[in-house]
Amino acid sequence: FHSGEREEKCIIEDVPTDTLVIGNYKVQRWDIHKQEFLESAPGLGMFVTVTTPSAEVLLSKLYGPKGTFSFTSHQSGEHIICLQSNSTRFVAFAGSKLRIHLDIRVGEHFLDESVVQAKDKVNEVSFRLEHLIEQVHHITKEQNYEREREEKFRKTSEETNSNILWWAIVQTLILISIGIWQIKSLRDFFISKKLV
Repeated sequence: FHSGEREEKCIIEDVPTDTLVIGNYKVQRWDIHKQEFLESAPGLGMFVTVTTPSAEVLLSKLYGPKGTFSFTSHQSGEHIICLQSNSTRFVAFAGSKLRIHLDIRVGEHFLDESVVQAKDKVNEVSFRLEHLIEQVHHITKEQNYEREREEKFRKTSEETNSNILWWAIVQTLILISIGIWQIKSLRDFFISKKLV
């Protein structure tokens, strides 16, 4: 995505409890003379802030123009990941565009192929087996989190339906009481005028 030099961009990531999140990014700065994005942005860093669903700051750190950040979620919900350049230029002169390449991986521990190739076949199989077990645990966490969200949504829907039912009953009682009051007042009016 593209960003201004001092502009903060945020991404919302829905993460279950106790899940590792790894983010890799690379920043490129727009070169006015060449009319293209430079391959790297020397001297420019990114300030990464991660906020939990309860507005607690989980990570707040300055990184270089290319880097990796990671955190483990302590509660399930929408985590806000914000990136902002550490440009020291004045706002009026900081009109340069930035291109940010961001890759966020949730709950996975990716295999390092060089490590796997260095070990013998038995260790490779056990290493891959451990990786598969980790993925199964992550899938289980993800399913439990989705179950919790579905249960919360169902409770909210049931409460809303109950409130709508009571509101309809209250409206009906109000209409009946207004009708009875109108009939009584009309009857009293006609009796007072001696029309009945």
